[in-house]
Formats: sequence, structure tokens, C-alpha cells
Amino acid sequence: METIQMKVIARIRSDFPTKFGIPRQSGIVPVVSTIVFEPEYRVDEALRGIEGYSHLWLIWEFSQAVREDWSPTVRPPRLGGNTRMGVFATRSPFRPNSIGLSSVKLVGMEKTEEGTVLLVEGADLCDGTPILDIKPYLPFTDSHPDAVGGFSDPVREKELRVEISPELLEKVPENKRDALQKVLAHDPRPSYQHDPERVYGMAFAGMEVKFRVDGDLLTVAAVESTD
Repeated sequence: METIQMKVIARIRSDFPTKFGIPRQSGIVPVVSTIVFEPEYRVDEALRGIEGYSHLWLIWEFSQAVREDWSPTVRPPRLGGNTRMGVFATRSPFRPNSIGLSSVKLVGMEKTEEGTVLLVEGADLCDGTPILDIKPYLPFTDSHPDAVGGFSDPVREKELRVEISPELLEKVPENKRDALQKVLAHDPRPSYQHDPERVYGMAFAGMEVKFRVDGDLLTVAAVESTD
């Protein structure tokens, strides 16, 4: 079988140290992440003109889902985790090549000790995920208002109501509160889990957030620092 090699050009720093809780698609939750280039690619000339774009495509590796083998069918979470669909009809990380594609909003650039970094909003990537390439998003070709979403269309995201006491909210840094509540509202649980008594734990921005879900109400039970 023919193979090719790819270079890691950057890594992302995000508030999601584990897979649990990461938004299911890019652009859903406006969490800001940082793209830090590898030393070889910390060249400002390579970014010349990028500030003129509002959005970017990130091509990256599902580094926590790399497998030697593959399956022609997978179980999409959107269908409850019980129905099998063709892998090429899904965005499952378990693919012949563990490559992901995300559209993010470019919100800033900063010069740091690690070179110029990109600040992006809406990334659905785990902290440390390797970035393989970055390309500009072109609204006149990349946006298709008449596109059809296949089996995903009928399965719309239903936001949960999030209840968090003022005492617990005080434990969350002010600049992370809105993002945390939006992450929780989009229901981090696997689609097939509906036990109202189960307590879930989600790592986010140096915190362990514990919660329960009963119907469409998510109640935060505890917020503990992990730093």
C-alpha cells in the first residue's frame, strides 16, 4: 500500500485536555484557542496576508484516535451510537487516515517567545493536537447555502438548559464562564447515555466540572481546580 509522510507544522493549545467535552463540530462554541507553530515554521513571512481572512481551515490529525486498521462502517454519535453508517459518510475520527478538518474564526495574532501565534475561535480540537496545514476559508467558494446534510439534517442539536449556582460560578475565571456554559449547553455526553443520576466529569480550562443531566436540564454539581 502506498503511503505518504506529513509534517506537523503547529500544535493547538485549547481548554480541552481530553476528548470528553470537545464540541462535536467546529464553530459551535466560541472558545478561543492558540495555534503555536513548530520551530521550523515560525517564520512571519509564511503568515503574510493571513490577517485579511476572517476564517481559516485547519487540517489536523486525530492524534488520540490513530489506528493501524480501519472499518468501512462506524457508529455516529448523532444517531445514538447504535446505527452504522459508511465511514466516508461521517466525520468519525476512526478513518483510514486519521485526518480532521475544521473551520475556525481568526480573532487575532500575537508575537510571543514562541514566534507569532494565531488566536482562533470555535476549534473542536484537543489540547496538543498536531496541525498539518492551514488554509484560508473562501466565502465565495467554501460556503454552499443550498447544501444538504444527509442523515445529519434531521438530527439537530438541542441545547440544554444549564444551571450553575453563583457559588460554583465564582470558581470559574470570568473570561471562561460564557464558553463553559455554552460547552455544557451542547451536551458533552455520548448520545446514548441518559441516566439522570450519573455524575459526569469534564476537564476544561484547568478545572474539573462535574454535572448531571435530567431531561433538558444540566445541573453543575461541582467545580474543582486541577492546576
